Amino acid sequence: MPTLQRAFRSTRKAVLSVVVALGVAAGGLIALTSAPAAHADTQICDQYGSTTIQGRYVVQNNRWGTTATQCINVTGSGFQITQADGTATNGGPKSYPSVFYGCHYTNCSPGTNLPAQLSAISSAPTSVSFTYVGNAVYDAAYDIWLDPTPRKDGVNKTEIMVWYHQTSPVQPVGSRVGTATVGGRSWDVWTGNNGSNDVISFVAPSAISSWNFDVKDFAAETVRRGMAQNNWYLTSVQAGFEPWQNGAGLAVTSFSSSVNVGGSTTGGTTTGGSTTGTTTGGTTTGGTTGGSTGGSGSPSCKVTVTPQTWTGGYTAAVTVTNTGSTSLDGWKVGFSLPSGQSITSAWNAAVSPTSGAVTATNLAYNSQIPAGGTQSFGFQGTYSGSYAPPTAFTLNGTSCS
Repeated sequence: MPTLQRAFRSTRKAVLSVVVALGVAAGGLIALTSAPAAHADTQICDQYGSTTIQGRYVVQNNRWGTTATQCINVTGSGFQITQADGTATNGGPKSYPSVFYGCHYTNCSPGTNLPAQLSAISSAPTSVSFTYVGNAVYDAAYDIWLDPTPRKDGVNKTEIMVWYHQTSPVQPVGSRVGTATVGGRSWDVWTGNNGSNDVISFVAPSAISSWNFDVKDFAAETVRRGMAQNNWYLTSVQAGFEPWQNGAGLAVTSFSSSVNVGGSTTGGTTTGGSTTGTTTGGTTTGGTTGGSTGGSGSPSCKVTVTPQTWTGGYTAAVTVTNTGSTSLDGWKVGFSLPSGQSITSAWNAAVSPTSGAVTATNLAYNSQIPAGGTQSFGFQGTYSGSYAPPTAFTLNGTSCS
């Protein structure tokens, strides 16, 4: 089978279908109308049908490269392709079923603060988990869209693709230009243009089923390579599949995304000072501080937590400062979750258990905290009743109080 590629063509739905060396996942078609939020599982077979999950993300069927039927089953945490008829014949994929946060061809996720200028974003933690199948030709990709303007419609200037997995003979648009280490992982880097926008692809040497990372890391590498600038805007992030043949059974089983702007998290349905309470070294003292919780620390450590909440759910971005005089090589942060809270995913740390007394342990790429230095991690969770921040922080067994 020849190398599969994509090319661009427009439709009367004001959505651009991207068909480039498999490179423009999200540049495919998008729904121009908002659908009601999903409660129980929702089946979507409409070509451009979409719905929302968790009151903050949009899931779209986005079938643009074939007239054959494609259906997805939308769950509370993602979606699964249940029917994937037809075979792509024009070189590009059949579709890009995906879940996204932000604005994509005027379809904006509920309460999103995107577009946001890269220079104003302190971090953009995200996570996605995929389920793969063996009887299909496809790629699994995380798309990051950047533009010089805060646009909410049309094609953006630069598309970043993070390839978790692909099957032969699929390859990115353009040509391979080298390698890079981003987010503690090694990637093959491809660059090119699909006829409508620039594309930079980071291809994993082997399949990744689940991973948490910071979108800013890939944006920074793209800026370093001259394909974007810090005064550009992040408009959306998306995770899904580009199938050429078959595809039934492919699934996104979980997805999370939040954006920290100017030191406070503004994602989902909550922004600024709507989160109450401050946490100082693990002690709750009350009061509102622009949605950010933090404190003065102790002789050994300081912990700052920036929560962002919506009905029944939240994210918490945690920054740990080593205020001691000795560098740490390996760290464990202990804390207590209030009753009724449970962690569903985490980034930049291994976190267990999911409730009660919790320990966050460094990963291989962020094990060191120099004297006076910091490390950051975060997690997403659910809560019942009223949200309260975690308490009683320790760093390697030493109380941060």
